[in-house]
Amino acid sequence: MDPLTGKVALVTGGSRGIGAGIARRLARDGADVAVTYVQAKERAQEVTDAVTAEGRRGLAILADSAEPHAVVGAVERTVAELGRLDILVNNAGIAVFGPIDELTLDDADRTYAVHVRAAVAATQAAVPHMSEGGRVISIGSCLAMRTAGPGWSLYSMSKAALVGLTKGLAHDLGPRGITANIVHPGPIDTDMNPADGQAADDERAQLALDHFGHVDDIAATVAHLAGPEGRFITGAALDVDGGWAA
Repeated sequence: MDPLTGKVALVTGGSRGIGAGIARRLARDGADVAVTYVQAKERAQEVTDAVTAEGRRGLAILADSAEPHAVVGAVERTVAELGRLDILVNNAGIAVFGPIDELTLDDADRTYAVHVRAAVAATQAAVPHMSEGGRVISIGSCLAMRTAGPGWSLYSMSKAALVGLTKGLAHDLGPRGITANIVHPGPIDTDMNPADGQAADDERAQLALDHFGHVDDIAATVAHLAGPEGRFITGAALDVDGGWAA
């Protein structure tokens, strides 16, 4: 039997990139999977088609993580249509880049809203539906603790805040048998950060391994945390970064 058979997962921002890779892997391991998207409806449908091709149920939900009511609604719709919720993956993200004196408070507010407030809202909505063995997994960034260059202050701030949230959740949810962890990807080859992009050589120079990662590298770690073998891991920040933090 697949390790996640009978489980239901919600992956925010699951229409492309790392989120899509996670959704596909969780389905391959046996879970029914809902994903949220903002604009890429066709790509979200491709992900749910891949989920159903694994013999699982898939669900695509239009939900902007900048809007807390949309995030809560996505959780409630997942439970209503798929019957339960066992695994929440807070993945949705944006990249607001620039020198601090050129960024605006609106930039700061939206970055915080998508990366932090959305994770809080989704978790608050999800955990009442979770039983023992539930999982809350957030996708952070190698930039949370080491930016290695200018322009990433808001992004790094928000991803670092997710670390604190995760460690607090571990204590809040541990007595209920629910784990909370965060995965920090390094440079991953996606359309948002392609391995042949303008900054790719600079990013590779920061790595112990001389190549970008693949979305499957992140998905594999998430699947481990989501599965039965991840039952004794909580409050952890796991680097899957090619040695960025080494």
